[in-house]
Order: sequence, then structure tokens, then C-alpha cells
Amino acid sequence: MSYFRVQLHRSAIGLNKKTNEILRTLGLRKRGSVVYHNITAPTAGKILAVKELVRVKLVDEKLTKQEHNATMKSNPGYYVVKQEGH
Repeated sequence: MSYFRVQLHRSAIGLNKKTNEILRTLGLRKRGSVVYHNITAPTAGKILAVKELVRVKLVDEKLTKQEHNATMKSNPGYYVVKQEGH
């Protein structure tokens, strides 16, 4: 089954009450938060209503919060190798 992966990309500060209600019904509270929804017509309509504020991807499976956090962790870019004999 496929899902919408919806991420709040822009803040809703200063926008009208209807837009804030739509974001709340989608489950988006803070900027950068991610939620997964089944692909349905009502959900697609809500996403279209706030399309300027969110980023949407189609994914095959939901990630748990721990799995999502693990994907967001950056690579340090270097590794310290201990040399023996010095």
C-alpha cells in the first residue's frame, strides 16, 4: 500500500484560521514535522489546500519515528583511525 509522506516545509504563522485548521487535521504542528497518510481523496484535497507550505512524496511504507530520525542523522564526513606503534 502506498502513502503520502507530508512534511511541513514553511511556517503557517500569520496565515488564516482555515489554513491552520487544515494543517492541524493533517497532523502537522511544527515546521519540519513529517506525517504519513493513506492515499485518499479527502487527504489529497487537504494537501492541495496547503500545497505551498508542504512537501509531499509517495512512499511504499510508513517509517516509525525512530526509523525517520535515523535517516535524518548526518554522516560526520570523517573517521578517526587510531594508529598503532606511534
